[in-house]
Amino acid sequence: MKLRLLISALLVMPFFGFAQSKTSGTIVAAPRLMTAMDSLMVKQFFFQAMDAKITENYTQAAELFNRVLQTDPANDAALYQLALLKKLKEDYNDAQGLLEKAVTIKPDNEWYWLGLTDCYEKTNNISKLEYALNELIRIDPDKTDYYFDEANAYFIEKKYDEALRVYTRLQQLNGLDDDILAGRQKIYLVQGKVDQAAADIQAMIKANPTTIRYYLLLAELYNSNNLNEKALKVLEAAEKVNPDNGQLHLALADIYRDKKDYEACYYQLTLAFAVPDLDIDQKIRIVLGYIPKFPDPDAKASALELTRILTIAHPDDYKAYAIYGDMLAQNEKLKDAEGAYKEAILLNGEKYEVYEQLVRVELGQNEAADAIKDGENALSLFPNSAWMNYLVGVGYLQDKNYSKALGYMKNTTAIETDDKDLLSLSYSSLGDCYHELKDDKNSDAAYDKSISYNPDNAFSLNNYAYYLSLRGEQLDKAAQMSAHSNEVQPNTASFEDTYAWILFRQKKYADARTWIEKAMLHDKNNSAVQREHYGDIMFYLGDTDAAVQNWKKAKSFGEKSPVLDRKINERKYIE
Repeated sequence: MKLRLLISALLVMPFFGFAQSKTSGTIVAAPRLMTAMDSLMVKQFFFQAMDAKITENYTQAAELFNRVLQTDPANDAALYQLALLKKLKEDYNDAQGLLEKAVTIKPDNEWYWLGLTDCYEKTNNISKLEYALNELIRIDPDKTDYYFDEANAYFIEKKYDEALRVYTRLQQLNGLDDDILAGRQKIYLVQGKVDQAAADIQAMIKANPTTIRYYLLLAELYNSNNLNEKALKVLEAAEKVNPDNGQLHLALADIYRDKKDYEACYYQLTLAFAVPDLDIDQKIRIVLGYIPKFPDPDAKASALELTRILTIAHPDDYKAYAIYGDMLAQNEKLKDAEGAYKEAILLNGEKYEVYEQLVRVELGQNEAADAIKDGENALSLFPNSAWMNYLVGVGYLQDKNYSKALGYMKNTTAIETDDKDLLSLSYSSLGDCYHELKDDKNSDAAYDKSISYNPDNAFSLNNYAYYLSLRGEQLDKAAQMSAHSNEVQPNTASFEDTYAWILFRQKKYADARTWIEKAMLHDKNNSAVQREHYGDIMFYLGDTDAAVQNWKKAKSFGEKSPVLDRKINERKYIE
């Protein structure tokens, strides 16, 4: 009878009981009694769910895993798989709840705990993360990654002593290594324990006396804490161990810079730049740091010498010659810069920027034929470069081949749509071309367009104004443009001469004299045109002797024209 009552009691009990989760207080399902049919159904649902998941039918997979859990609420594998699906949707809170149930059922499953740590990280639940990492260490005490993660979690929580204890345990397992050193350094520095941080690094130096990076690390520690003399002594000791270490010389350069011993700093930089193993990009960044100081000739000279050393240390790297070319150009050694750029192109002919620098340098030396040749070579590789089309056009302008120049300038304006400065320059050059081809209508239109893109383009303003004045057209507009060009770029002799000439054409002779005298003051080339203009102005101011004297000077400066000869001989202005 008692046995029958016990069986009856079992039959009326709920299908499943409940257990408390250690991780969060969540009530989780305990295993229920299942029939053989239930077990078979669970397996079928689970395998169907896995098939759906593999084919990325995640909605169906989730429905099937939930059906597994309806029949078997304590099925940890289904809880885990359903959590993974939640994580795919970045639903970390729901995934966390499912995994917390899973680890309650199978507390020794490493994958479940790993999934949980990910959820805790994503939801920034650091206190629970610490607990989960402790469980992972319990499961696999030899896996060092778990210790590092735990120490980092303690660090985030500002539990510095707990983090240090984890690093001590790691050191007991594997000895002191770089990762442990870095972790402890971070904590010691937050705590202001510079001596303890230094002691750790000193231990590494003692164990590895030829490894320079530990000396560098110790020097950086001292230097960042204003212990410069200690840093210097460490680096000097390292220099005796390995005098050819480039990073060591850079560190010494930093120390000397902080001490304002610029000569010693520069010397260390030259030693560092001579080391081929030191990354060239790091060296180039140092050179670029000189550029803001370039009004200072010493800075230019220093950068130039460092880049010269660069070409010796890295003779097969185009970047060495390219930056050397840049520094030669900055020091106005254009011919040498041209050679450096050509060497860079020989080493690597696929870098557009080097071609552009080369062509610019050639144009700067009025080497039109070379600029055209190298520019067209560049365009065979980079046909859609608006700037290169413009530069080749400038080359043809210098060569007085105006029809060719016209074609390249038109290419530029067809390719470029956004760069207003380039468009202004291009239309200005088109204006020059059309003027030389005697097409005043298109010339004026091009200059108008140039100024619309850049109202402060001094060369467009000046040239347009001058050509209008030569034709005696729109003199008020010409005067406004010329005056503005002198505001934009003051003390430019040719611009001042243009303004003087326009004032002369407007019969404002006194004002014209003021501006022509400014032009002659700023002129460095003994301009025959300016002298002739001065003579013209003086004639209308009633000083014929001064006029003739200046016309004669214009002739002595190289001006040869029948009109000038008549002015001198007839002692009067001739149009």
